[in-house]
Amino acid sequence: FSVLCSAILSSYLLGERLNLLGKLGCMLSLVGSTVMVIHAPEDEEVTTLDEMLSKLKEPGFLAYAAILLAVCLLLIFYLAPRYGQSNILIYLTICSVIGAFSVSSVKGLGIAIKGFFAGRPVLQHPLTWILVITLVASITTQVNYLNKSLDIFNTSLVFPIYYVLFTTIVITTSIILFKEWVTMTVVDIIGTVCGFLTIILGVFLLHAFKDMDVSLGNLPQVLQSEQQAPVTRDDKNILIEVDNSSIAPEDKPKVFMICT
Repeated sequence: FSVLCSAILSSYLLGERLNLLGKLGCMLSLVGSTVMVIHAPEDEEVTTLDEMLSKLKEPGFLAYAAILLAVCLLLIFYLAPRYGQSNILIYLTICSVIGAFSVSSVKGLGIAIKGFFAGRPVLQHPLTWILVITLVASITTQVNYLNKSLDIFNTSLVFPIYYVLFTTIVITTSIILFKEWVTMTVVDIIGTVCGFLTIILGVFLLHAFKDMDVSLGNLPQVLQSEQQAPVTRDDKNILIEVDNSSIAPEDKPKVFMICT
């Protein structure tokens, strides 16, 4: 709903337009993410901070978190200063990668809040404050780069792409953190992969054809103009043809070269 709402509101309030391919990409992204959520397994029940800490300390998640952190630092310090102003995926990838840490922190703090009201000593647990610091840092970074992206690029493009990248990374993080892939059936695996490929197709349509003026009204004219587009040739091509033929056709211009 947020994707469709942002596209509609940006069209009416900001004068931004999505072409026909962008609208199709938006719908494909929603369909793909819906398929992924349907086939994603349920979260494993974690009720205490000690259980959450044991999940976070597992080697698989530590390696995954290290990769995400390395990718995020590469994007922030190398790619963003060079390509962030021209490529919409740079800033949004930073927001999405950081989102993996923010969602994990929110889940852990939710467990801490439940434990606090249950009378458990959660304030003395070091994981509580680690999660608070991680959440504040990740949300601050997300807001910063999301605002930068909105200042440069079309709002109706930013929110669909951000939604797709964020949802994909969060689901992947949840699967790795809670080992949900162990309980996934073959049907769920195929459905998740198909949903992910649909998302990629939707993002490609959104990003690759954003500058084309294509709508249902002018679609026949666009197709006809592409089929009947005249082939323009410059004087160099004409000169080569005249030079390679023994007799120049009368309807072609003559080119004379004077050598000194």
